[in-house]
Amino acid sequence: METQFYITLTLKTHKGLESFAKFFIGNNRHRAYEIFKQLIGSHDVSEENILYFDFWEIEKGLPVNLDFIACTLNQLAENCRIITKELFKLENFESL
Repeated sequence: METQFYITLTLKTHKGLESFAKFFIGNNRHRAYEIFKQLIGSHDVSEENILYFDFWEIEKGLPVNLDFIACTLNQLAENCRIITKELFKLENFESL
C-alpha cells in the first residue's frame, strides 16, 4: 500500500472537533507538503480558533498528523481555492 497524503478540514463545535472535509493530495510527500505550505492561517492556536486544516500522512493504514493550521472563514475559502487549483494542476498537467 502506497503512502497517501490528505488535508482535512475540522470545525470546533459544542461536541468537540468534527472533521467535515477531506482532500486526497497524492502520494508524493514533497508535492503534498508544497501544497500544504501554500495555505494561509496560523500555527498559534487559541480557544477562539474554530476552523483547522490538518496535513495527514497515511502509511500502512496508520494516520500521522504532520502539521496543522487554524484559519478564519475567509482564509478557509482561499485555502479551498488553493487546494482545488493545485489538485487540478496535478491531475491535468503533472503527468504530461
